[in-house]
Amino acid sequence: MQRLPFTKMHGLGNSYIYINAIETDMTGVDLAELAQQISNVNTGIGSDGLILIAPSEIADVKMIMYNKDGSEGKTCGNGLRCVAKYSYENQLVTSKTFAIETKAGLVDAEVSFIEDQVDVVTINMGEPLLNRSQIPMLGKEQEKIVNEPFQIGDQLLQLTAVSMGNPHAIFFVEDINAAPLYELGPIITNDSRFPEGVNVEFVEIVNEREMNFRVWERGSGVTQACGTGACAATVAAILNGYAPKNGAVTVHLDGGDLEIRLDQHNQVWMTGAAEVTATGTYQLNR
Repeated sequence: MQRLPFTKMHGLGNSYIYINAIETDMTGVDLAELAQQISNVNTGIGSDGLILIAPSEIADVKMIMYNKDGSEGKTCGNGLRCVAKYSYENQLVTSKTFAIETKAGLVDAEVSFIEDQVDVVTINMGEPLLNRSQIPMLGKEQEKIVNEPFQIGDQLLQLTAVSMGNPHAIFFVEDINAAPLYELGPIITNDSRFPEGVNVEFVEIVNEREMNFRVWERGSGVTQACGTGACAATVAAILNGYAPKNGAVTVHLDGGDLEIRLDQHNQVWMTGAAEVTATGTYQLNR
């Protein structure tokens, strides 16, 4: 029986179990299986997945993430903020600005703190990817998907697709509370037009600086928040003329608010909180 020290953290209610793989030997551990076990609310700890904070040869730390169904993710905005908070507060990094390696590439993080406790984290999420082949979505490779008709069953929606290192299908609606999240989320996420699956977002524009947002995440289902999704939704709003470029947009998620900005260099900046829920030891039976 192996005992794994863990920290449970959340970004706006999007919770993961974090393991410090710099100090904890994870050799031989089936991470996909561990993610499923540890995320189970009845027999594990309960979370949206598992994130390891690991050594990196090209950055200060590396984030390795698994969804609660055992599938490996490329990146996670809320997870990145928590990794940044953990890394600074546990002296894995010494500067308030540092780089994090993800499967989708490198991102820059900056922490703001009060009395050595990280309060807010800003992440440069990089440049949005818009071509079909980059999402990926079937069709003409270099074509962008902006306000495109999307037939699903007997419903015709208007799709805008954006990748922030992982794929997002964004649908603008008049009333977020009437959005068919539970009805269409699990269908669209597995639609064959998205060969790697897709995160599904419904977005209501409040005004050019505010939007309401709900998400069905591939591999996890409905979550309280999705950082990359909020970034993708802001980019989609700009592409559709609902929001200005180079201005902060507040995205209201079920778990709280994120501030998103697409700057003049086409870089997406995300600012929000990260919180520690619990620490402890998980008993791994294998």
